[in-house]
Amino acid sequence: MSDTQLSTAKTLWRLVPFARKALPRITLGIVAAIAAHMFALAIPQFLQNLVNSLVSGGFDALLPAVGLILLMGIAEALFVLLRRWLVLTPGTHVEAHMRNTLYAKLQDLPVAFHDRWPSGQLLSRAVSDLSLIRRWLSFGLVLFIANFLTILVGMLILFSYSVWLGLIFFVVSIPIWVIGFKFEKQYGQIARKSQDQSGDLATRVEESVHGVRVLKAFGRGPFAAKQFSEQAFELKQTEITKARAVANLWLYLIMLPEFAIGLSMLAGVYLVVQGDLTVGGLVAFFATAIVLRWPTESLGFLLSMTLEAKSATQRFFEVIDEPALISDPKNPKSIATPQGLLEFKDVHFRYPDTPSDVPDLLNGINLSLQPGESVALIGVTGCGKTTLTALTTRLHEVSAGEILLDGMDIRDLTRAELRKHLAMAFEDATLFSLSIRENILLGRPNATEDELKQAIEIAQAHFVYDLPNGLDTTIGEEGLSLSGGQRQRIALARAVAAQPKVLILDDPLSALDVDTEAMVEDALRHVLTTTTALIVAHRPSTVMLADKVALLENGKITAFGTHQELLKSSEHYRYVISSLEQEAKEREVNL
Repeated sequence: MSDTQLSTAKTLWRLVPFARKALPRITLGIVAAIAAHMFALAIPQFLQNLVNSLVSGGFDALLPAVGLILLMGIAEALFVLLRRWLVLTPGTHVEAHMRNTLYAKLQDLPVAFHDRWPSGQLLSRAVSDLSLIRRWLSFGLVLFIANFLTILVGMLILFSYSVWLGLIFFVVSIPIWVIGFKFEKQYGQIARKSQDQSGDLATRVEESVHGVRVLKAFGRGPFAAKQFSEQAFELKQTEITKARAVANLWLYLIMLPEFAIGLSMLAGVYLVVQGDLTVGGLVAFFATAIVLRWPTESLGFLLSMTLEAKSATQRFFEVIDEPALISDPKNPKSIATPQGLLEFKDVHFRYPDTPSDVPDLLNGINLSLQPGESVALIGVTGCGKTTLTALTTRLHEVSAGEILLDGMDIRDLTRAELRKHLAMAFEDATLFSLSIRENILLGRPNATEDELKQAIEIAQAHFVYDLPNGLDTTIGEEGLSLSGGQRQRIALARAVAAQPKVLILDDPLSALDVDTEAMVEDALRHVLTTTTALIVAHRPSTVMLADKVALLENGKITAFGTHQELLKSSEHYRYVISSLEQEAKEREVNL
């Protein structure tokens, strides 16, 4: 057996854990398919006796033989129906199991994975690839095994009628297997290329739909259409190559058996004339050959389906096998009464693809936030402020050092436990296609109505009451039907409603006008008296909201204190603050 075949069998064998519950019915489906074919192969046996009887003048056997043939035809149809009934439902259960497993894996994988993988590739694996695997399990696998065994049994039956005719049929069929082996290697590569290109095309569509406002605003719709057309053309060419490969295989699968039948007919007539074969035997031989025609011709698309299922399985397990670099500890600890003490001790971080000669983005962060204390984190663009906040909830993992919550390393907590005590509001507010209520209560679904209203009040998100269905209004994909400021206020309300002991705010007020920002900041002051807060600040007014300020410079906290203290003691702090003031003025003009 070739390496390609071994690879195909080994790859598809990995589906067994997902298909284990479905295997009994699939196996019975294979048995039913084989039984249907065996009844079909049995019919020529009766034809042989019937024809020989008619040739010798025995017409009494006609009606019983026709009745038996009719019964076997009915039995064949019933087993085909049974096979379909047995295999259709299990495949859908396997598909659902695999899809749920894939989605759970995507949720478990760190942010770094999603930064690398295009969304279209993940979408194509979750939808089209799993659908292909379902069809192969329910149809391709069952018929491939049944048809292959039918061909073997059929060849033995042909030899039983006449060794010479069977040998002719067998020798002419040998090229089919040689061509099939070559086809497997070629088609497997093309199938994988096609599936990858489909994923890339899905990514292009997703990006174009998501960015349709930008494309329209800049009049770049034709440009995007051209890019899409080019990728679609490449996929079309690959699909044409696939079709040509299958067509070439079908050419031989149809031509060679027909050629074998033609040679067998010439030889068969000669054998009948010589008295070495009866007329009934010749009729039964060709009737059997006709029964084998469909199983032989079907090998083409069944083999192509199997190879596509192999590629789909490989693509599925590429995600499943991705290591979860951020995981829960084997023996997790818990915090019974959280206080909100957040400490960074010699924290280092570098992205995996950072060259070795480049220093760590965060190169020894030491910072302590006392319970109920709010600290503004400022620094020049690209200094690592957002990355530092992402480390607190383990969206990324520290490269060295440790982050402590109430004196406990956050890696000793489960991620669910950690994120129960911490909540984040991002600058780029992402909302879901749910109701306003569900979006705000995402982090704490069991919050009371009063707590929900309080979160809305603090975030100054009163506009939600004016929406068509109020809090039960379903917003569109990613909340793009709302303005940037409205999305940010809902995201802030979501973080506040979670009632965390530590609140991480990554510049969540950047899209608000000055007056709304002032009202939000005033409301936040009441929350921050009892909640520890780390606030990434891009506005001087946000800095004023905090009790103290931490200056991030060259991967370290180079200054820490009140705003007034740092204005006096740090030249770099004065430079950063002046830059923030200039950016704030420009933003106000734009608003």
